[in-house]
Amino acid sequence: QVQLVESGGGLVQPGGSLRLSCAASGFTFSNYDMRWYRQAPGKEREFVSFVTSTGGSTNYADSVKGPFTISRDNVKNTMYLQMNSLKPEGTAVYYCNVWRNSRHYWGQGTQVTVSS
Repeated sequence: QVQLVESGGGLVQPGGSLRLSCAASGFTFSNYDMRWYRQAPGKEREFVSFVTSTGGSTNYADSVKGPFTISRDNVKNTMYLQMNSLKPEGTAVYYCNVWRNSRHYWGQGTQVTVSS
């Protein structure tokens, strides 16, 4: 079955960096586009970033363009989100996502807290 496992979250000071990982299994990772989403306390889940199956094309929410970089390693079946210049509004649970067989699959999420 499809499994997505996020890791790499934690507490970081404003201006700091984190690198999130999403380890995928149960499907042919290299055949699927992948996405990151996040959900801040009291808010709806929102799109963060997208990468095509080959890693050749990416896009980002306007709020994270510049400081965030999405990437993937199709040998390791892992997607990454490098987050630089983090701001307090980046505090959220970050989820990886794949759309497969007409449904969304989600990981359990990893908490990112940006605070001094």
